[in-house]
Amino acid sequence: IFDLTKTTPAKALQLCSWLPFNSARVLVCGGDGTVGWVLDAIDDMKIKGQERYVPQVAILPLGTGNDLSNTLGWGAGYAGEVPVEHILRNVMEADGSKLDRWKVQVTNKGYYNLRKPKVFTMNNYFSIGPDALMALNFHAHREKSPSLFSSRIINKAVYFFYGTKDCLVQECKDLNKKVELELDGERIDLPNLEGIIVLNIGYWGGGCRLWEGMGDEPYPLARHDDGLLEVVGVNGSFHCAQIQVKLANPVRLGQAHTVRLILKNSKMPMQVDGEPWAQGPCTVTITHKTHALMLSHSGEQTDDDVSSVSEQELAKDQTDEDI
Repeated sequence: IFDLTKTTPAKALQLCSWLPFNSARVLVCGGDGTVGWVLDAIDDMKIKGQERYVPQVAILPLGTGNDLSNTLGWGAGYAGEVPVEHILRNVMEADGSKLDRWKVQVTNKGYYNLRKPKVFTMNNYFSIGPDALMALNFHAHREKSPSLFSSRIINKAVYFFYGTKDCLVQECKDLNKKVELELDGERIDLPNLEGIIVLNIGYWGGGCRLWEGMGDEPYPLARHDDGLLEVVGVNGSFHCAQIQVKLANPVRLGQAHTVRLILKNSKMPMQVDGEPWAQGPCTVTITHKTHALMLSHSGEQTDDDVSSVSEQELAKDQTDEDI
């Protein structure tokens, strides 16, 4: 067990090199950001020629959103109700799966800009618009008063507050007039929008499925291992809230292997996997980077599962005694 506030993922993962090839499994206890930190360290292992020691990764969801955890079947949040031995059994019995990881490059506009492009690695989603604005406001508030943000419930309440505030202010109005969107090189005619979300995984916004359940249009289902991104639009913070309680659907814009977005002449909030910033005119290019080896859980980790497993074990023990 490694405390990542004291030991970096890179140092902790050195233990994998002591184990047989392709045998290691790790359990990351934290939010999606912590999982991304560990996956970055695993990518560094590949670069150093240690691919045979790369572990498969399971998740115990302790963050605010936990959308990656939800996508892989590990649940939307852990509150201590499932015994540790049951969790570890689930990790050992979990199936291997691949997760697409994406390179997000943000190049500022201007011929005389000498700064290097910003480069991010994306596991979950990229967005521009109201949900990025909520993340930016939340991040700024947490930087000022970090002690107030120790509870998942408080975090969600603050997110709700900023979403409600943006409903009144509408800071991201007329986004479709400020950006150009290309999917695999094809220019997309945008309807009236306030936000665009580029998805790699099935869940967004703390447990909402954006891509599925949107009528009978002939689109493939979203997958996190097919080398495709799903792109949707939203009409503001109130629309986001309606989507989260299943009263509305986003605007489906398409799927692509490469996404290019040009912000022409204004400043807008952006975010990659919950890391937000305010961005001026630029070009954002999203391309496939690599795969991560993950572990998927086929059932939910609940007390019901624990009790049923315990009953099965008791029945087996009783049978053994009878024999």
